[in-house]
Amino acid sequence: MPVDRLLPTDEAHELIALTRDIADKVLDPRVDQHEKDETYPDGVFAQLGAAGLLSLPQPEEWGGGGQPFEVYLQVLEELAARWAAVAVAVSVHSLSSHPLLAFGSDEQKRRWLPGMLSGDQIGAYSLSEPQAGSDAAALTCAARSDGDSYVLNGAKSWITHGGVADFYTLFARTGEGSRGISCFLVPADLPGLSFGKPEEKMGLHAVPTTSAFYDNARLDADRLIGAEGQGLSIAFSALDSGRLGIAAVAVGLAQAALDEATRYANERTTFGRKIIDHQGLGFLLADMAAATVSARATYLDAARRRDRGLPYGQQASVAKLVATDAAMKVTTDAVQVFGGAGYTRDYRVERFMREAKITQIFEGTNQIQRLVIARGMTDG
Repeated sequence: MPVDRLLPTDEAHELIALTRDIADKVLDPRVDQHEKDETYPDGVFAQLGAAGLLSLPQPEEWGGGGQPFEVYLQVLEELAARWAAVAVAVSVHSLSSHPLLAFGSDEQKRRWLPGMLSGDQIGAYSLSEPQAGSDAAALTCAARSDGDSYVLNGAKSWITHGGVADFYTLFARTGEGSRGISCFLVPADLPGLSFGKPEEKMGLHAVPTTSAFYDNARLDADRLIGAEGQGLSIAFSALDSGRLGIAAVAVGLAQAALDEATRYANERTTFGRKIIDHQGLGFLLADMAAATVSARATYLDAARRRDRGLPYGQQASVAKLVATDAAMKVTTDAVQVFGGAGYTRDYRVERFMREAKITQIFEGTNQIQRLVIARGMTDG
């Protein structure tokens, strides 16, 4: 059942209507088969890009949609309610575009932003390494300055859209310590860049997650974004927005699971009554609805702070924590509503439950979110 949304403008209402139409006609008919077969949805991102859905929160002057972040996130939620893997990739594309937009020079923006935001390209974010996940300062992939270029060596991991994306926002070491990390914009066809086989994941099967390997890959020096040593601050500024993207994806998953469970509970009968009429199950569905609505309100509060130029980092961590924990609980309870049938792949709730788990892990685990929230509460 479509969510009745409170949106700031008539244009935003039209955008949500367009998103729902595309999601119902383009995503929903294809998702089950692609997720089952673990095949990439060729053409889907081009269709989303043509509709302007890949660059909604970016400024219009560079080819973006100029939409408030609260509207963009609700579009992302609508996409996730049909196909979580696609929605995650859209969120990661926005995350990957942020460093150039926020820290790039005017010349760099003129050169690369229009292509990144046109809908013709899809981006990937390359921060994590095998030994440096939550501890981003421990990364070892190196960028050595050599004349008018950098020579890249090392490995990156857990790259959404790895091997398929058109560009990679890379964080690599140019010096010592936490201030020795820099940000680079890497083209997919860079000689010396290769990718591992896709990870065999629990969910989100249709979009690959891979490792990347740099072997004396020579990158032009003008692809350094910001200053040398500014990489971690760039990465973390982007992650605040990325966490809100994952929160919206999680709410989309929760809403989809709630809708499936509610539909089933109104159709299935036991002991001569629809199962929704049994108080125990009715209360379970009520709790699922309350968790979903509350999680949505939490990410919207953080997004509205962002739109108004207010500090929102702590609220982004709260939203990511609350929404992804809610998604895990709601999808698990949806399987419970279906009983034994929910444990089979005959129904989507089994997939929703598997997909929800990763939302508690990427863009900073929920344990890291608690750490960020607690640090924001200290006096010193």
